Amino acid sequence: MADQAGIDVVLYGKPGCHLCDDARAVLERVGAPFREIDITTDDDLHAAYLERIPVVTVDRAERFEYFVDEAVLRRLLGKVDRR
Repeated sequence: MADQAGIDVVLYGKPGCHLCDDARAVLERVGAPFREIDITTDDDLHAAYLERIPVVTVDRAERFEYFVDEAVLRRLLGKVDRR
């Protein structure tokens, strides 16, 4: 699902993954609408991502693996931290 600006953000992970929890927290803090896909529900995704999660894609391009750099994500999404 793309947000109102048309940017599609997806978090690939699995339950019980603390790095996935960290990546989710960054996405939520940035306020980016995103979909979360549990790789354990699909054999192909599980095989492709098991050793690399979390993986975050932006408009289908893999942008982050293992951790999400908040500053880079904000630049990709065109958002500025106004705190």
